[in-house]
Amino acid sequence: MEKVEHIVLEEQVGERIDKVLSSVNEEWSRTQVQQWIKENLVLVNGKTIKTNYKCSLNDQIEISLPDPEELDIEAEPMDLEIYFEDSDVLVVNKPKGMVVHPAAGHQTGTLVNGLMAHCTDLSGINGVMRPGIVHRIDKDTSGLLMVAKNDMAHESLVNQLVEKTVTRKYKAVVHGLIPHDYGTIDAPIARDPKDRQSMAVVDEGKHAVTHFRVLERFENFTLVECQLETGRTHQIRVHMKYIGYPLAGDPKYGPRKTIDFNGQVLHAGVLGFDHPRTGEYIEFEAPIPADYAELLDSLRNNR
Repeated sequence: MEKVEHIVLEEQVGERIDKVLSSVNEEWSRTQVQQWIKENLVLVNGKTIKTNYKCSLNDQIEISLPDPEELDIEAEPMDLEIYFEDSDVLVVNKPKGMVVHPAAGHQTGTLVNGLMAHCTDLSGINGVMRPGIVHRIDKDTSGLLMVAKNDMAHESLVNQLVEKTVTRKYKAVVHGLIPHDYGTIDAPIARDPKDRQSMAVVDEGKHAVTHFRVLERFENFTLVECQLETGRTHQIRVHMKYIGYPLAGDPKYGPRKTIDFNGQVLHAGVLGFDHPRTGEYIEFEAPIPADYAELLDSLRNNR
């Protein structure tokens, strides 16, 4: 049983303990924390507490995490849009609204569930929860993902990501009119110290670089193509917010209710890499989804 400790910070004073702990680790839901409290797995200053306990400054919280149960991930037949497949690699176009892999409390309807029904030969390097998954895109981001079908392919693709030789281009609609046609954002990213469920540009964060070019300007928005040099969590969303042009529709990093679109307007349209076995460079392009295209038409009509 793993033990995790947390000391209550000034900005957390007066907050319920379940809210505080769910902000410390985004994988812990408030419901899960409440269950741990009921099972006496959470101590504050060495004592058990109730689920409605409100934190005081410098409270010493100790959580005894129960050993994780291995989830039984079920294969679910899905109509997957496969762009390429051989015995080593699979490239799939993930629709908006689909989670890439299962997690506690979210075990069905993910891309992994569909992949497991499509094929049985997925790499096991990332474990039972993420078979074959080399990289991810957010739930409300659509677009291309590469999937490894054996460990050799997985290691090759991961190394290409580390060496920054994978081509990953996204189309995004951002707030505001970007005056210049090209730009590079080189700013380190880490978990936001003020909001543990978000990422932010932080001095001690991990190196992160995004290149962008303007494709089209509208009345109050700009369509850009972003190319990733690195692959940090929420990188494009964080970087574009950092330079003052947050993604339209982004519920976490952008202004709310400014555009009729469910989630951030972001599509991973181009993916290219060296085939793990042959070494041949292969590249794929997926068009923007229908709702994305309709949004662009609407923006053009309002110019």
